[in-house]
Amino acid sequence: MDNRVRQMVIVSWVSIIANAFLAFLKISIGFWAGSLAVVGDGIDSTSDILTSFITLFTARIISRPPSLAYPYGYNRADTIATKVLAFVIFFAGAELLMATIANLYKTQTQTLPDKWAVYVTIFSVFAKLLLARYQLAAGQKLQSAMLKANAKNMQNDVIISGSVLVGLLLTYVFNMPALDSVMALLVSLWIIKVGFEIFMESNTELMDGVRDASLYERIFEAVSETKGACNPHRTRIRKMSNFYIIELDIEVEPTLTIAEAHSIGQAVELRIKQKIDNVYDILVHLEPLGNVEDEEKYGASSYQFYKL
Repeated sequence: MDNRVRQMVIVSWVSIIANAFLAFLKISIGFWAGSLAVVGDGIDSTSDILTSFITLFTARIISRPPSLAYPYGYNRADTIATKVLAFVIFFAGAELLMATIANLYKTQTQTLPDKWAVYVTIFSVFAKLLLARYQLAAGQKLQSAMLKANAKNMQNDVIISGSVLVGLLLTYVFNMPALDSVMALLVSLWIIKVGFEIFMESNTELMDGVRDASLYERIFEAVSETKGACNPHRTRIRKMSNFYIIELDIEVEPTLTIAEAHSIGQAVELRIKQKIDNVYDILVHLEPLGNVEDEEKYGASSYQFYKL
């Protein structure tokens, strides 16, 4: 197990233990204090336990070496896990939404939540804030979309717990127990929104795209700085977890020997790796200078890029 995977495992276990404690605290006190909003906040923390187990399981999958079935390795499991996290978050919000709507339609008189609901919510705000910052720092350091998605979920947990706290305070100020259910409704809608956003953000990687267009500029600069390499085109970049897979065509003098042309290709690869971090693989296809293939309608060329 390499250092990156080992750190992901540690981050996952910290999240599991912390969220298990918070979930137990909020759900038990929420039911005892009579606050559906606090119970809903606890359900959200329970879903965080599941998401952390998913990141833990995924970290172990990523550590596997490439195989014939998966020659690029298992790093794309990070993106798949991000999708699973999105579904877990979305359906946790949907379940809370349905439970809250059913509670709003109840005819019996509701009572004010006990003040312990306020205390546990204040504690949850500070605890989730620390967890979110820890997860985000780890996600950025390890360049893991999965950990950053989990961090975003926990950042929103801070907002959720804060909203629950405001709702509880308003419940006491206006002596309206129904405000607790209204706040739980808003919390459920927020959870659903977060799940949808995480789902959409991971689409680019699964569709073999990249959001950072400056990567293409750096590749074209690398080619222009390599003696003997000309006209980079049909350039494609795919993201695989924290790595990049790069493919491009370049043109060289047709009179060069295979060994000389190969040396130019190697120089281009080295120059690209100096400009772009975390390159998993580079495939350079060599063509004779002036070669034109009209059927090539995919990938980016330096001419198209700088024209835009």
